[in-house]
Amino acid sequence: MFEQSIATLAKKLRNKDISSVELTRLFLARIAKLDPQLNSFITVSEERALEQAATADALLQSGKGTSLTGIPVAHKDLFCTEGTLTTCGSKMLHNFVPPYESTVTSRIQQAGAVMLGKTNMDEFAMGLFQRKQFLRCG
Repeated sequence: MFEQSIATLAKKLRNKDISSVELTRLFLARIAKLDPQLNSFITVSEERALEQAATADALLQSGKGTSLTGIPVAHKDLFCTEGTLTTCGSKMLHNFVPPYESTVTSRIQQAGAVMLGKTNMDEFAMGLFQRKQFLRCG
């Protein structure tokens, strides 16, 4: 399942070969298994993901889903997600939980995707090269 395209996974969801809850549980289990070594997630939103997956299954059952309904996704920790820790990879924001949803995550959510969590990143999306350039200017 992990190397299949979104289109293939969407087809499996629509054909009821797998439910969104089952697919989400597979991805969450993989995160739990591999992330301690990879450190790719800052936040895993298991409870929220399973709730969204159940909602997606109901939408798919009624025939009202979109092409992303039930598809598990991870958001870069740069995007605000209402009620979910958003740190931008910075210790300075270690406890920031936004009271609003960013446009990008809102649209993905409206399309029915399932948020697995927030992925790790360079602090404030400022890569090493950019930091060197910034430090030279100062």
